[in-house]
Amino acid sequence: MGKTYERIDGRLRSFIEAQPLFFTATAPLSGDGTVNLSPKGLRGCFAVLDELTVAYLDFAGSTAETVAHLRENGRITLMWCAFQGPPNIVRVHGRGEPVFRDDPRFPELLAHFPDIDPTAHGLRAIVVVTAELVRDSCGYAVPYMAYEGDRELHGKWFAREDDASLSAYFAKKEHIATSLDGLPGLPLPLPPSVA
Repeated sequence: MGKTYERIDGRLRSFIEAQPLFFTATAPLSGDGTVNLSPKGLRGCFAVLDELTVAYLDFAGSTAETVAHLRENGRITLMWCAFQGPPNIVRVHGRGEPVFRDDPRFPELLAHFPDIDPTAHGLRAIVVVTAELVRDSCGYAVPYMAYEGDRELHGKWFAREDDASLSAYFAKKEHIATSLDGLPGLPLPLPPSVA
């Protein structure tokens, strides 16, 4: 039923890019650490950079578990499910890195996301993932669900923030600078963007 792919191209790339929702999974090295699973949405926040590299925009949120885990060990899995059309699940297992706003690579990476205004969502970093294993599976048990559109609340909430107020917001949150397990999370104060 499942198949392993050498690269992200053709039908596989088209499928991934068409999905309005994907999931990220990370974990710390500690055997009793907290495994994190996060949904990611907003059209335009994901890009295939080349046949083995993908990236997504990491927006403001209530924790920074993915960033903390990537800073510690780099392990990440991304997953897409077909909620419409033929059943399919695609997973990209790989190594990820959060590229923060003061990184010299940031402006070039940001150019891969022309269809979304990152300033309206409190952009914290761009997560770049290098695929080590790409697989699909049937998805026969995934239900049909209709995509109605992106929620506007996130953009409306964070569009009011500038770098200073966003840093203050993050400083008040318990698990932004450090993860649930005490790992270094998002560097605060939020570095200014070089873009």
